[in-house]
Formats: sequence, C-alpha cells, structure tokens
Amino acid sequence: MPHDYIPRPDSDFSAWANHYYEAVKKWWDTQGLDPSDLKPLEDALESWNKDFAAHIAAQAKAEAAAAAKRQARHGPPAAGTGVPPVTPGLEPEARRIAAFIQTYPKTTDADRATIGIRVRVEGGPPSPTPTSRPLARVESGQRLTHTLRFTDESTPTRKAKPRGVQGAEVWLALADADAPPPPLNTDPRDGAAGYRFLAISSRGNLKTDFTSEDRGRTAYYALRWVSTRGDKGPWSEVTSATVAA
Repeated sequence: MPHDYIPRPDSDFSAWANHYYEAVKKWWDTQGLDPSDLKPLEDALESWNKDFAAHIAAQAKAEAAAAAKRQARHGPPAAGTGVPPVTPGLEPEARRIAAFIQTYPKTTDADRATIGIRVRVEGGPPSPTPTSRPLARVESGQRLTHTLRFTDESTPTRKAKPRGVQGAEVWLALADADAPPPPLNTDPRDGAAGYRFLAISSRGNLKTDFTSEDRGRTAYYALRWVSTRGDKGPWSEVTSATVAA
C-alpha cells in the first residue's frame, strides 16, 4: 500500500494542511481558476485551525490540572527541581499524623477504627521498651533539603533496628543561626518541647524539604525508638545542620 501523503499526527497534519492550502491557492490563482471553488477548502481549514487550537489549550489545561492534583495528593516536587514546596501533600501529611496517633499513649483501638487507620493485631510476646538510642547524621549538601540517616547506637555499622522496634520517631526544631537549640525534654513519655513531630521512619533515613524562608537557619533533630506497642525509648543526642540556600 503506498504511503499516504497526509500526515497522521494532528500537529504534523495541521502544519501540512496550512502549507497545503497556501500552496494550492497560489497555484489556483496562477492558473486563473475560479476562487469560489476553493471556498469549501478555506472554510474547512479555518474550522480545523479553530478547533485544533481549542483542543491544544484544553489539553494543556487538563495536564496542568492533573499535575496540580498529583501535587495536592503526593506533595511538591523534590528539592532541586526549582519549584519550592508551598503546601504539603495530603497523603504524606495524613500518614505523618497517623503515625503520631498510632504511638500516642492514650490512643485506643476504638479511636483507630473511628479515624480509619490500622488497628493493631494483638498476639505474640510483647515488644520490649527500647533502651538504646538512635545514632543520627544529617546530609545537607542539597539546596533546602536534609537527608537524615540513623542506626542504633549499639550497632552503628548495621541498618537493623533493635528488636521489637517499629521505627524512629523524628522531631525537628528550627532556630536562627546565632540562637541556641531548644532544650530537649529527656522524659521518654513526653514529646520534645520546642520541636515538631516529623514522622516515624522505619527505613533508617528520612528526607526533609524546607522553604526559602528557612535558608541559613539551623535544623535540630531529636530521635527516639518506638516499639511496636508504642513504647518510647530514650532521646538521641541532638543532631544539627544548616539549611543550605
């Protein structure tokens, strides 16, 4: 079957159709033919150009809406893309708050069922209360981004968590460069006054994105192990790093 001279992709077809009409009209006029015979072709081209432009605009609008929807659910693009984070994504925020509720001492299974988060399954030997502390370091080379990596102080060269631990509870405080870090409450039953809860990480690392207003400030991190029963271990040493501009 011979190759069709009319391109199949719409963008190629549109460029071809406009060139085709101009070339045909020039040839038509050169031959002295009746221009009214080209009127249906001219009208069809005008209709195509209008509708194709409307289609391109609607497609761009739909793609922008889809991107906005993805960001609203999953969060802003990663640091380094040139797009500063403005509003956190709904899903990571929901998971962050759920992690806090799960380990809050007064949370009951009835609360979990009502809220719609995982209800813990009882069974097996109880998990021991953590006695060791996370050992953390901060990678701060990227702009407006920190990557926190941590292990257990008793096995600093291994990634394994202590037995019966679900992860490390990570808290963050931001202070001006010349200000001292907020004091850390050493009672494992309490939260870290002056710090805000970030997440419970079970992977041995956690990435934190900052806004441009945080440039040059110092981020202080405090961690503690949390058992599968929600019991909290002792606080780690406070680890800090500057938020790179």
